[in-house]
Amino acid sequence: MLKDLTSEASPSVLRAMPDGVSLLLDGWLKREVFRRTLALASAAHELKTPLAVMLGYTDLLLTAGLGPVTAAQKVVLQEMQQNAWRLQKFVNTFLTFSSLESGKFELSREPGDVNECIAEIMEHWAIRFEQRGITCEFLPDSGLPCFCFDGPKLQHIVSNLLDNALKFTPAGGKIMVRTQQYWWERRGARQNAEFPQERRSNHGALEYNAARISVADTGAGIAPEHHLEIFEEFLRIRPGHTDGVGLGLAIVRRLVEAHGGKIWVESEFGRGSNFLFLLPLTEQQQNG
Repeated sequence: MLKDLTSEASPSVLRAMPDGVSLLLDGWLKREVFRRTLALASAAHELKTPLAVMLGYTDLLLTAGLGPVTAAQKVVLQEMQQNAWRLQKFVNTFLTFSSLESGKFELSREPGDVNECIAEIMEHWAIRFEQRGITCEFLPDSGLPCFCFDGPKLQHIVSNLLDNALKFTPAGGKIMVRTQQYWWERRGARQNAEFPQERRSNHGALEYNAARISVADTGAGIAPEHHLEIFEEFLRIRPGHTDGVGLGLAIVRRLVEAHGGKIWVESEFGRGSNFLFLLPLTEQQQNG
């Protein structure tokens, strides 16, 4: 339904139209997508509890909590689990996007350790990497200080990036997650997150003001002309891949920007992708 609305009015199509027509069509599309997104989010909300129960019982069976299972039964249960995960991801995606669109979204920042937060979500993904035959490595920077961020939202960001990497990385491939200290000299940031134009020399011993987090893979890669539009809503740039609704990276961008951060991708088609985002360390930088 949403794909039908957006497929005939992609950014490139809109740019080719006269300005007046393009603005009118773009406005109508946004209102219509918003209305339908809220309707789907309402339906998705009703699926949360049944899905949680289904996944709980599946996990109980796979871990022999109700007795031993045969090899054939295990294969069936794993297939059930993977499809339940897909449906759960769909549900969570629409619930998150609808909260962002409706203005009900709020960050809950608390002091925390970024490395511990990411390590926790990496454990959650370990079984999926194992099932796909993909190696995943986490390289934390132990020098990063504690700072204020929304832990669940950060885990959502990393989860969406891991899901994207997993989707396009073949068996035998590798995904690497890394945190680093970073000096972010912002000359012109988007929206309300602009930093003062200060140079490193003005800060004496301070050599960083942000945490840089990256998720790199050895997958299909992304052509340079798609590096910006890949973060747009309901957009798929890889023909033949129909999993998902084209919202994962758009949600990532919004969550990063809500923290006062920035996200981009470094990639070439056929040579893997590296998604990087920055989170400012101080409240002044986060709020601009």
